[in-house]
Amino acid sequence: MPKPIYVLNGPNLNLLGLRQPEIYGRETLADVADKVSALAEELGLSIRFHQSNHEGALVDWIHEARSEGAAIIINPAAYTHTSVAILDALHTFEGPVIEVHISNVHKRESFRHHSYVSLRADGVIAGFGTEGYLLALRRVASLVAK
Repeated sequence: MPKPIYVLNGPNLNLLGLRQPEIYGRETLADVADKVSALAEELGLSIRFHQSNHEGALVDWIHEARSEGAAIIINPAAYTHTSVAILDALHTFEGPVIEVHISNVHKRESFRHHSYVSLRADGVIAGFGTEGYLLALRRVASLVAK
């Protein structure tokens, strides 16, 4: 089995399905994890799915992925716009990085238009709802197969 794909989720995504469903939908993060796991199995991949409201935990998982992971799919949530620490950690990771956002951040408040993570990401998927995670996983599958 190849190295796992790390799927990392930032602050407030533990409230997915409850918090602002008009923006983020009604699916829970557990629903997303189940769909990502099912697709990973179909693609012959394994995943490590994590969520934290704490920046340092996300940095620690990125560091872990340096030796344990094949790729990172990350929805940094609000840390997208603020975290140089996450950007710096991602710069230490040599595999593919895909940034995912459930909403189209470019149709929202202007402060959401800037992403530190995009400076490292190999691709960005935004505005496709939770399906963005599946699109990211399919892209990662094609990148790690090379």
